[in-house]
Amino acid sequence: MSIHSTGAKALSFKHLDLVMAFFVAILVSSNIASSAKIVDLGFSLLGIPLAFDGGTLLFPLSYVFGDILTEVYGFKASRRVIWTGFAALALVSAIFFLLRLLPGAAEWESYAGSAAYDAILGGMSSGGLALASLAGYWIGEFSNSVVLSRMKILFSGKFLWIRTIGSTLVGELLDSFIFVFIATLAGVFVWADFKSLVFTNYLLKCLLEVLLTPLTYLAVRVLKKSEGVDTYDHGVRYRPY
Repeated sequence: MSIHSTGAKALSFKHLDLVMAFFVAILVSSNIASSAKIVDLGFSLLGIPLAFDGGTLLFPLSYVFGDILTEVYGFKASRRVIWTGFAALALVSAIFFLLRLLPGAAEWESYAGSAAYDAILGGMSSGGLALASLAGYWIGEFSNSVVLSRMKILFSGKFLWIRTIGSTLVGELLDSFIFVFIATLAGVFVWADFKSLVFTNYLLKCLLEVLLTPLTYLAVRVLKKSEGVDTYDHGVRYRPY
């Protein structure tokens, strides 16, 4: 296995496109799930009801893929994949917006209707949820990637579990707060649920990241062996563009 610095000439990878495809699918699906349903577990923790949007169950997987991308392929490759996901999410939001404007068939209006569409997919069709996700993920995922990248150099590539969990604690905190705040401003969520959604989103996302650590280890080991590379971001400027 070769040590690759992202300051060097870019390599041709065999599985980067596959990882990108899964990342984009999870990012888009989690945003649709966030708009579709709010889940209430029926009990509280520290006096805060454990209620969360449906995307909370899927979204941590995007951070797992972000960790894998940065660990195996480096910050620059991770950055490119993140922007690809953003473009896909913007496209899906535009499609839902266009569907909202088109007139509904009489039969569809009788059993579903525009009111139901707005109630379930309003966050995606109005752009509020997409904007919240883009802003939260932009800051959260780039923070996650930078922290993980710097910690890899600091720890000489050791202690992957400390690096993935540590970077997630930073990235998910920023992501959860910004996402819920902007989505609530846009009317996707109500202010009464704000504190509960931020707390529960952050708690569950970090917990799921910890539980998925063995999967992260497995994916990183398999990809590094298959690609024949282990990337360190020496001399890389951490710019989002």
